[in-house]
Amino acid sequence: MNSNIHTFIGCDASFDESGIVIFGAPYDSTTSYRPGARFGPPSIRNESFGIETYSPYIDRDIADYKIFDAGDIELPFGAPEPALDMIENFAAQITAAKKLPVMMGGEHLVTLGAVRAAAKAYDGLHIIQFDAHADLRDDYLGASLSHATVMRRCGDIIGYGNIHQFGIRSGDREEFRFAEQNTDMHKFSLEAINGVKEKIGNAPVYITIDLDVLDPSCFPGTGTPEAGGVDFCALVSALDVACGLNVVAADMTELSPMYDLSGASTALACKLTRELLLRLVK
Repeated sequence: MNSNIHTFIGCDASFDESGIVIFGAPYDSTTSYRPGARFGPPSIRNESFGIETYSPYIDRDIADYKIFDAGDIELPFGAPEPALDMIENFAAQITAAKKLPVMMGGEHLVTLGAVRAAAKAYDGLHIIQFDAHADLRDDYLGASLSHATVMRRCGDIIGYGNIHQFGIRSGDREEFRFAEQNTDMHKFSLEAINGVKEKIGNAPVYITIDLDVLDPSCFPGTGTPEAGGVDFCALVSALDVACGLNVVAADMTELSPMYDLSGASTALACKLTRELLLRLVK
């Protein structure tokens, strides 16, 4: 993979020497409310130079580790399947090189492409989902591929019982009924993350963070804001637990920077990206 000229702060190592590879999937063709998540990855890179490479939370510095920023995939708009294929192939290249892919979305549907790659590489894959929305619809307005159906499609691949959902506070009645019978859903807060190790053990884990899990009072810059969310510190504390598992891939999605002209949402996404990366380094 070629070097990306414009990188997330501190992520300027070469591909060969890096253990983590980050890349952007700027896609938002199935958003159900407000579009704009395609602008998330470049905004995070642009604004990352407003934060430090050092994390006082865990006393680690990105400058001490080798992380490669592969830039954004150039994705077609319209029908999602070609975009998902491109994301899957890109993530599969990273995994085949024995490196950990970390994707920046884009709408949440992009997770499906990366999960397809991870599921082919690792048997018994589990997903830890931080999200405001269940994303368990079988279709949305007749479309089976949507950011509102992404966890249902992931469950088709890995089994619904391997999906662990935290912070969920929105969905239709059928989604919550489906979750009661099929997934490991924890509504409203992230506190139940402390028991996830007992359920997953050392199985491979994919972490997906839909940023609308955060309360819109601290993160308004997203396409589908939902009141009643968690704050930054609660999400970082949950990542302390989740990243201690056998994580093989991760993503962060649904920043739509134009809905927060103050820049606070993008700044939060930058800081959360740093904290995620520093918890994943070996």
